[in-house]
Amino acid sequence: MEEALTFHDHHGHGIAAILSTPDGQTKRIAVLCHGFLSSKDSTTNKTLTRLLNERGIATFRFDFFGQGDSDGPFEELTTTLAVHQAQAALDLVAARGYDRIGLVGSSFGGLVAILTAAQRGDIACLALKCPVVDFPEELRITFGLEELARWQATNTIPNMMGESDRVRLRYGFYEDCLKQIAYGPAEHITAPTLIVQGERDECVPLHQSRRLHDRLGGVKRLNLLPDADHQFTRKEDFHQMTTSIGDWLVSHLMIRT
Repeated sequence: MEEALTFHDHHGHGIAAILSTPDGQTKRIAVLCHGFLSSKDSTTNKTLTRLLNERGIATFRFDFFGQGDSDGPFEELTTTLAVHQAQAALDLVAARGYDRIGLVGSSFGGLVAILTAAQRGDIACLALKCPVVDFPEELRITFGLEELARWQATNTIPNMMGESDRVRLRYGFYEDCLKQIAYGPAEHITAPTLIVQGERDECVPLHQSRRLHDRLGGVKRLNLLPDADHQFTRKEDFHQMTTSIGDWLVSHLMIRT
């Protein structure tokens, strides 16, 4: 069963979300954080929802500020704001009685998930799909210095989804990212953590996931798929990625406490 709802962050922004529950009662749930220029209804989120609901785990997926059906112009998004919204999502599901909570993040959502988990003690496990750990580094590599200067001058960036129109995003996003590099916070995470990334990822440098894995303090696993790109375009790579995340969540959320 799916319930569409709206909740609010501490700034009062409306956040669109969907709570998907399996047949029967459960106190197990996974909160899903989507990627940059994506939404709660990404293919990854919907696939994980199906896989987890079939195995008795609820999911809660939501749209970050300025994306999907949530409030706000995308151009005012920051990582700091996204973390506040992930915190609000976790507070909501905890208030609804869920006491075994997993947190999942894809790419930019992975960065948000790391920063959020580092501040909480109620995360039972963490699963990260090609997480951005140092977003400023990725942006410098992807855009180059000339494009960064254009971003600063125009408050627009190239469309990272491959479309021709530039996307309005304030340069303050980059400046905020400089204060939100996740290697240090990751050292405070003791929840079991899975990282899945393709070795042919054209967006997030592989050394970020390797360095992140080294910094994590608890049970951890780094799963590198040799032929997968950032989007896990090949069906077999997408299947392996979603299956490994689903299995990780089930193994850590369904244990008896």
